[in-house]
Amino acid sequence: MNFADTTGSTGLFGAQPNPTALVPLVTGGLALALVLSGAPWRLARNIVTIVHEGGHAVIAVLAGRRLEGIRLHSDTSGVTLSRGKPNGPGMAMTALAGYPASAVLGLGFAGLVAANRITVLLVIAALLLLGVLVMVRNAYGVLSVVLTAAGLALVALVAGPEVQAWFVYLISWFLLFSGIRPVIELASKRRRGHARDSDADQLARLTGLPAALWVLIMVVIGLSCLVVGGAWLLEPALRS
Repeated sequence: MNFADTTGSTGLFGAQPNPTALVPLVTGGLALALVLSGAPWRLARNIVTIVHEGGHAVIAVLAGRRLEGIRLHSDTSGVTLSRGKPNGPGMAMTALAGYPASAVLGLGFAGLVAANRITVLLVIAALLLLGVLVMVRNAYGVLSVVLTAAGLALVALVAGPEVQAWFVYLISWFLLFSGIRPVIELASKRRRGHARDSDADQLARLTGLPAALWVLIMVVIGLSCLVVGGAWLLEPALRS
């Protein structure tokens, strides 16, 4: 990654100023504390659910399936409905896309943050939320996406560059860390005999490979994104 060294903004596609070393360190600690917390995590997990179901939806469309809708629930569960061939690589990739979506999106955001493209990141986040909102088919889902979009709009339109920098670092770290905890929770539920219709179990039925292997693959994807994305986000601190 080639990190820009700039001192001023040059518009939407230009680079924003480099943050101080304190920003990635503090936001990383806050994001980790949030992901490891109790009640705050359960609230923040609604964002993870939006990203999770959005991941299913994007891959379903790319695989040539017909996307019928997304439902988000107050218990932070969700479902993405698509129509197409009930088996094969397209269906398998659609089933796999949910859990790694947060980590992969966090990796993409970390790359934009490292290149100082904060404004571009905010625009992409807004477009992704708009795409999910169009496909949501229940009231709670619409409320969740609208509230998330409102928070994003508040930062993008009202906050200054310094506050925006803190925000995008925090959300990037949060997405990277939140790519791990839901998979660990899934593994724990499966050990207790629950969640037997999870994405991993669907993948097992589709591919013939054990569900535990798919859980391991999800963990590896999440950890890989965290290591690479975390290195990009920490670059200002390492450089100082």
